[in-house]
Amino acid sequence: MRAAFFDMDRTILSENSGTSWLRFQYKRGELSKAYMARAVYWQVLYRLAMLDMKSLAERLVADIEGDLESDMLEKCKLWLAQDLESKISPAAVAQIRAHKEAGDIVVMITGASQFASYPIAELVGIDEVLCSRLEVVDGVFTGKLTSMCFGEYKVVLAKEFVAKHKLDLKEAIFYTDSYNDMPLLNEVADGVVVNADARLLRKARQRGWRVENWG
Repeated sequence: MRAAFFDMDRTILSENSGTSWLRFQYKRGELSKAYMARAVYWQVLYRLAMLDMKSLAERLVADIEGDLESDMLEKCKLWLAQDLESKISPAAVAQIRAHKEAGDIVVMITGASQFASYPIAELVGIDEVLCSRLEVVDGVFTGKLTSMCFGEYKVVLAKEFVAKHKLDLKEAIFYTDSYNDMPLLNEVADGVVVNADARLLRKARQRGWRVENWG
C-alpha cells in the first residue's frame, strides 16, 4: 500500500478552480473589471511559477474578514453546481478508482480552500484531503489562514500525512499539472504530469515521468 496524491486544479478538474470562482463572482456583479484584470495577471505569474502565493493568499483571505461562513457555503453550493462539477475529468475519476482498488490511500492535495476541495473530493471518491484552510470562529471568517498547501507547504503536509498513516513518501505517486509542485514531485517515487504547463513538461521529459492529458 502506498499514498497516491492528486492535485485538484487542472488535474482532477480540467480548469483552475480559483479562476472559475472569480468568474462566478464576476457574473454575480461582485467583482469589478479592474479586479478581474489583476486576477488574469496573477494567473500568468502562477503559470510561470513566479507568484508569491503566500502573500497573495493572506491578502485575499484578509478581504473576507467578518463574512459569514454560512453565506460562503451557500454561494459555493451554487458555484459547484453551475460551474465546477462539470469540469471533473472522467480520466481522473478512473485513475482514482484504480488506486483505491489497488489498496492505495488516495489523497487530494491542493492549494484550494476547504470550500472547494472537500465537495470535489466527495464527488470523485476521495476521503483524504490536504488543502489550504480558512479560519472560521463561531461561524465567522477571521481573515486568516490556518493552513497553506502550496509549493514547499505541500511537502510538509504530505510528510505529516504519511507519518500518521505509517507510509513512506519515497514510495508515493503524485499527479499534478504545475511546475509549482516540483518540491513534492522531488520527494515521491513516481511523478505523473497531467495537462502540464510548459516548464513541467520539459522537466518530465528530462526525468522520464509519465505524461498524460486528461482534458
